[in-house]
Amino acid sequence: MASSAPDPAPPVLVRTSDGIATVTLNRPTRRNAASWDLVTGLLDALEQVRDDANARVLVLTGAGGDFSVGADLARVSSDERSAQETRTLRGRSLEDDHERLAVASTVTERLVTFPKPTIAAVDGACAGAGLSIALATDLQVASSDAVLVTAFVSAGVSGDLGSAWLLSRAVGPARARSLLLDPRRLTGAEAAAIGLLTEATDDLPGRVHELATKLARQAPLAMRLAKLNVADAMTSTLTDYLRAEVPRMVESARSKDARAAARAFIERRAPEFTGE
Repeated sequence: MASSAPDPAPPVLVRTSDGIATVTLNRPTRRNAASWDLVTGLLDALEQVRDDANARVLVLTGAGGDFSVGADLARVSSDERSAQETRTLRGRSLEDDHERLAVASTVTERLVTFPKPTIAAVDGACAGAGLSIALATDLQVASSDAVLVTAFVSAGVSGDLGSAWLLSRAVGPARARSLLLDPRRLTGAEAAAIGLLTEATDDLPGRVHELATKLARQAPLAMRLAKLNVADAMTSTLTDYLRAEVPRMVESARSKDARAAARAFIERRAPEFTGE
């Protein structure tokens, strides 16, 4: 059972090195459950990384061997509620509950629309809202023995942070219904095999670092516009999509980075991108 003692460190940590911003969910005594302070800390961290010109890639991970077990919605007594208010997603009233969950849901929206590449490094338990957060990133790399489960209906709730939307796009509506209505546990390897995650590995730190380093060396503008193309492809008609794709291609093709890539190709060397 997780300890009820307060975590001594901030609930979300940010560290940037070599173009890679690592954002760590940091409530290890609660297995990184998504409390109110963790949610608001994560929103602040996303804003910080978005505005940091030195950060080209965001890696999202969890402290203490788990990614996140989901929302920390443990029921507390009325005497405890005031002291615990900042540690859960529950408020003092029905209206507070709606407001807090609506704010928490913006984590998914911010990640899905994030202008830089995002990677979830999934180890240990990844359940409920924690799984939603992981699926909202561009790429998910899991330990082969990580454990993933939707968990919502087992807890008597319907799902949050875009769970059904994300699952349906990852594995299709039929399998999404199966995973939501029959919340069985999947290993990282099993989740990758059905397309729920990008890949599974026996060397999570090494593989995530390799992938993040590779992305950090790519052209930032090209990656941002490519992400917009994928987002439009999910919702637009072909005609509307092509109308949006053309100006993005022209913008990126006329960038300094595109010219740098052309010169590097001719000179048979790796290009150095500046983001311009």
